[in-house]
Amino acid sequence: MFLLRHGQSYFNLHFTENRVDPGIEDPELTPLGVEQAAAAAAQLAGAALTRIIISPYIRALQTAEPILAMHKVPVEIMQEVRERAAFACDIGSPPDLLATRFPQHDFGHLPLQWWHGGIETPEATIARADAFRALLAARADSATTLLVSHWAFILALTGSSVSNGEILEYDPTAKAPERLVWEL
Repeated sequence: MFLLRHGQSYFNLHFTENRVDPGIEDPELTPLGVEQAAAAAAQLAGAALTRIIISPYIRALQTAEPILAMHKVPVEIMQEVRERAAFACDIGSPPDLLATRFPQHDFGHLPLQWWHGGIETPEATIARADAFRALLAARADSATTLLVSHWAFILALTGSSVSNGEILEYDPTAKAPERLVWEL
């Protein structure tokens, strides 16, 4: 399967400068983030995708848009692949707002508050990644699935720290990482 970290968000832009939470909830992509999403779509243009799983954060949904313009495949919006709650950017948007912004997707299955209500422990993020790994390992189409997700979730899943817009190929039947470094 393919794993894609969302493009640069306004949180990423400001946090990278000084490592201080700028207080931006559910941020959108910056112009660079939009370019990164387009570059990821170009990189995946020849991939035989059969499904795309997307985190419900706006930055992930925006990152998926140029890919979905090329690949007319089923989409699953999955709260389980969200970012580890640690900053203001990890406060999401309610499903009705998401449905208004992205009417092509189904958000009806999401609870009103689908994001974590405080700071999520690394163990909780790892547990979500382990459950996702097991779910995808059991699916016949995992090799042709794209996940659009976040730094900490992809780290918990693979042990790799990825940059905005970076794509990894991943085998969900692989063992969980033995050691994780939770630093950006």
